[in-house]
Amino acid sequence: MTKIDEQFMQSVLNIVDIIPFGRVATYGQIAKIIGRPRNARLVGKALGKSGGYGKHPCHRVVTATGRLVPGWFDQQPMLMAEKVPFKDENHVDIKRCQWRGI
Repeated sequence: MTKIDEQFMQSVLNIVDIIPFGRVATYGQIAKIIGRPRNARLVGKALGKSGGYGKHPCHRVVTATGRLVPGWFDQQPMLMAEKVPFKDENHVDIKRCQWRGI
């Protein structure tokens, strides 16, 4: 298992911080932007361990299919408050709301 170092964590959070209101990014998209295209899962683990809940808009990060984080019950209402479109209760409409990034 790959260890999450501080530099990787900070790189992920720096990108998360610039995802615009009403948009979402995917784990894979963030991994590509920071130059680690094969580490989408590690991005997810980093966000889960960041302790940045409330400081960083981590709720704006979803899977490539738009699926929300299982068991994170605050994510959907937070995205809905930003008028992010949903396909169903567990998936955002990724085609309509994905941030195109840097």
